[in-house]
Amino acid sequence: MRYLHTMVRVTDIDASLDFYCGKLGLEEVRRAENEQGRYTLVFLAPPGQPDAQVELTYNWDPEAYGEGRNFGHLAYEVDDIYALCERLQKAGVTINRPPRDGRMAFVRSPDNISIELLQKGAAKPKAEPWASMPNTGAW
Repeated sequence: MRYLHTMVRVTDIDASLDFYCGKLGLEEVRRAENEQGRYTLVFLAPPGQPDAQVELTYNWDPEAYGEGRNFGHLAYEVDDIYALCERLQKAGVTINRPPRDGRMAFVRSPDNISIELLQKGAAKPKAEPWASMPNTGAW
């Protein structure tokens, strides 16, 4: 058995690609459009990890999907949790659960999919502004 991908439904393909690629740093691996089924599939992966894919499913006919908390979350190991959170925050992404412990943070996609960010290796030493930053919203 081999892991293939995790699928999340998105309501705005451009906003989702801006978040996952432009802000989070994933890269588009491939794309498939199905006119008969009226949907687009976009497969994304972290740089250099083509087997760790997320499939964004965009249905051309609008649907309400709810908040997405029942999905759980996607998790990514990052080289520098503070630097990534700072970059995301500057790009307008809310840090829902700041990396107060130097180890873990949560953000949400435009469709409210929770994204867990985990520091690679040992936790970084506690640092401001993160150490005293409260949670914002749900994560």
